Amino acid sequence: MPSYTVTVATGTQWFAGTDDYVYLTLQGTDGCSERHLLDKPFYNDFERGAVDSYDVTVEEDLGEIQLIKIEKRKYWYPDDWYLKHITVKTPVGDYLEFPCYRWITDEKEVVLRDG
Repeated sequence: MPSYTVTVATGTQWFAGTDDYVYLTLQGTDGCSERHLLDKPFYNDFERGAVDSYDVTVEEDLGEIQLIKIEKRKYWYPDDWYLKHITVKTPVGDYLEFPCYRWITDEKEVVLRDG
């Protein structure tokens, strides 16, 4: 099964980090991944200035990645998050960067395209 390495960079502004649940979906030319919770056990993910990496394994090759979807869901209380960018390393070793550079508020889905 193909595996993608997803690296998430949180901004350095005050209160840029979040404790909310963050989900990622990869969309490629040959298919779409399941929604994956980005979480490391016993680790405080998405802190201010942090760069966190996650392995996302999919059932079948997705082809060329065209976009990613990020969803933020409330954990404890409303918590905004400043997402700088996400980098995806494909199974063949290519790196794709998806810039965001904005605050993600509320519980909504944000679509990012390769930049």
